[in-house]
Amino acid sequence: MSYLSELRKIVGHRPLLSAGATVLVIKDGKILLNLRSDTETWGIPGGGLELGECLEETGLNAEKMTLVTVLSGKDFYFVYPNGDMLYSVVSLYLAENVSGELKITDGESLKLQYFDFDNLPNLESRAKTMLEWIKENRKDLIG
Repeated sequence: MSYLSELRKIVGHRPLLSAGATVLVIKDGKILLNLRSDTETWGIPGGGLELGECLEETGLNAEKMTLVTVLSGKDFYFVYPNGDMLYSVVSLYLAENVSGELKITDGESLKLQYFDFDNLPNLESRAKTMLEWIKENRKDLIG
């Protein structure tokens, strides 16, 4: 059982502060997104900060992970459909030299798909904020 799951047994739905890792996988100018099973919106693959996040969330291996930025604040407060409240401090990484085949390895995603940056689907709020930050501060990542 995960650390957050253990804490939820004690604090219930009350707000928690959590460190998270989100992984940008960019291929041929497109970004990999996951259709989240909890909100049925699209997000950037990620979760609680741990080793192997890219492999765990996508089935892909990244030869190198480069820290892009760390984000937090009011835009990273989230209420899950079950009522759990979370303030996230998100480390945003760029996966480099990626290999393997896309594969959903847990129940957190319904689908994995690459999208053009100019034609994005219905995004989860935190993913939308991260992509807006990238467009404003790191255009080099999206071509």
